[in-house]
Amino acid sequence: MLQNQDEKLWKIARKRVEFRNSLYAYLIINGFLWAIWWFTMGRLGVVGIPWPIWVMLGWGFGLLKQYYDAYKGDNEDKTTKEYERLKRNQQL
Repeated sequence: MLQNQDEKLWKIARKRVEFRNSLYAYLIINGFLWAIWWFTMGRLGVVGIPWPIWVMLGWGFGLLKQYYDAYKGDNEDKTTKEYERLKRNQQL
C-alpha cells in the first residue's frame, strides 16, 4: 500500500513539474513571438488582430488542460472515493 501511494505521489509530482516546464516555455516563446510581431508589424500601426494571439489561444487551451490534469484532475482518487461511497451504501 505504501509503495502504491509513493508511486502515486511521484506521478503527481511529475505532472506538476511538466506543467511548470510547459508554462515557462509558453511564456518565453510567446514573448519572443510578440517581439517579432512588434518589430515587424506592431510599431508600424498595422490594423487587425495580431497573429501571435492565435498561437497563444491554441497553446493556451492545451496548457489549461495540462494544468487541470496536474493540479485538479486526479480521476483515480475520485473513482476510489465513489467506489467506497457505493460500498458503504450497499452495506446499509
